[in-house]
Amino acid sequence: MSLIDHALPYVRKISPYVPGKPITELAREMGLPPERIVKLASNENPLGMSPKARAAVEQALAGLERYPDQYELIAKLAEQLGVAQPQIVLGNGSNDVLDLVARVFLAPGRSAVFSQHAFAVYPLATMSTGAECLVAPAKHYGHDLEAMRAAIRPDTRVVWIANPNNPTGNFLPYAEVHAFLKAVPAEVVVVLDEAYNEYLPPAERADTIGWLKDFPNLVITRTFSKIYGLAGLRVGYAVAAPEVADLMNRVRQPFNVNHLALAAAAAARDDHLFVAESYELNRRGMEQIVAGLKRLGLEHIPSHGNFVTFAVPDGAAVNQKLLKQGIIVRPIGGYGLPNHLRVTIGLETENARFLAALEKSL
Repeated sequence: MSLIDHALPYVRKISPYVPGKPITELAREMGLPPERIVKLASNENPLGMSPKARAAVEQALAGLERYPDQYELIAKLAEQLGVAQPQIVLGNGSNDVLDLVARVFLAPGRSAVFSQHAFAVYPLATMSTGAECLVAPAKHYGHDLEAMRAAIRPDTRVVWIANPNNPTGNFLPYAEVHAFLKAVPAEVVVVLDEAYNEYLPPAERADTIGWLKDFPNLVITRTFSKIYGLAGLRVGYAVAAPEVADLMNRVRQPFNVNHLALAAAAAARDDHLFVAESYELNRRGMEQIVAGLKRLGLEHIPSHGNFVTFAVPDGAAVNQKLLKQGIIVRPIGGYGLPNHLRVTIGLETENARFLAALEKSL
């Protein structure tokens, strides 16, 4: 028996997360100059990071010999969100706080429910604890809350919901989510993953943070990786009932968010102009991409994030042809959608290059 045979069996069953292909990797593989490559695979902000955040990082460089102090960011989030500071849990990206929920509430003999075509971290976090994954069938590629409610068993302790969903972009009207929370047993934690919340039109948003008063089993997670443009610094957070946040903080690694990330995130929260510009750029880019897909006769899933998932005759083949032209999008066969690709909304010129390359690839 080898050393590997002694590893936990449920860990050996996990399929590792596969990130979007980096520009440098494609440059090496295809012999392309990096500056000619357009990466639209990882739902990053094409405007980069907030100027205020960049200035904060430069100023914070002088304090790298000190351990991080998370007080400023927690205090700012608590004030802006209207919650108490003990309700905030910081993470090394929102993936980190998702994992904290799993570590607190899941274990062998327990189960978690999530939707078909939902974010890949949900099964990863669930399986890493030895809990069982209960996958509810999707409805029109998105969450079917009725099916998810029916999937809950006596041993279920977590339900994962992404709204909007990644990689499909589907959006659940918040009235339906609220009704779902009322129907879920009080001992089941509902994680509402709002990584793309800032891309929602104002009319579609809801004060989900305010729901925490009525639903102590609700955990809301958000990130600085998307509209705030801090994907490389890895900052996310959860907002929960104080007793739930306390448990998550007990298993959280000390200093899990670094000094530069904390400074950047605190500054980014105040850069309202940058957020507004990013939102507007995404809205125009979404129209540009969707119009191009329709012109090419390709069906797409209506998206409420900063990306669009669309159908092609052969996802793997089309993706390979795009890569040869220096265009990186995201194949999502691992999500059960082998004949779909996901493209991030980029700058106008990047979107145009993608559409031209896609037409050539079909």
